[in-house]
Amino acid sequence: MHTITRSLVRAQLAAQDLVDGNGRRSERGDVPGWVLITLMTAALVAVIWGVAEDQFRDLFARAIDRVSDI
Repeated sequence: MHTITRSLVRAQLAAQDLVDGNGRRSERGDVPGWVLITLMTAALVAVIWGVAEDQFRDLFARAIDRVSDI
């Protein structure tokens, strides 16, 4: 009886993998990659902002002045 149940579960999982495309198992390992990319991007933005904060303020002020003069 366990063999039949196991075979049915395997068949159901295989059918779901066909319908879903990539399958659920391959997507599970992708989440930590996206989390890592998000954290690295946030850290990079924080470092760049810390280094170039004054230049960003000047750039923003000049852009607002140009738009205000129109």
